[in-house]
Amino acid sequence: MQRIFLDTNIVIDFLGERDGFYEPAAKIMTLADHKKIKIFTSPSSISNTYYLLSKYENTKIAMEKIRKFKVLCAISLMDDEVVEKAINSDFKDFEDAMQYFSAIASHCDLIVTRNEKDFKNAMIPVMNGESYLETIKK
Repeated sequence: MQRIFLDTNIVIDFLGERDGFYEPAAKIMTLADHKKIKIFTSPSSISNTYYLLSKYENTKIAMEKIRKFKVLCAISLMDDEVVEKAINSDFKDFEDAMQYFSAIASHCDLIVTRNEKDFKNAMIPVMNGESYLETIKK
């Protein structure tokens, strides 16, 4: 089964039902719900998503969304080794480095993000939601 890492922006697109971005994220979540793929995200993605959702929604609703999302999503590793690799990497954005090395440590096959350019030196494929869904159709 393919292991897909969702970057924070994709998690926010889905749980925040963001106009113009929700549909691809929802389709990816449906694939996970049907056990066609296994999705992962990092602990920091979960906390950052909750923080942003709680700014615009009731905190209980935000937490319920996180709770339901967690049923479909595994949490990737984010340990001392991930942090060390991120610190010593050539990523321009430290948060992206943390996400990348967390995905690698969790043996993910690819990363889905809306910021592909931020992962230009990645050793696994990085694509946006629409591009990923196109590869599934083929």
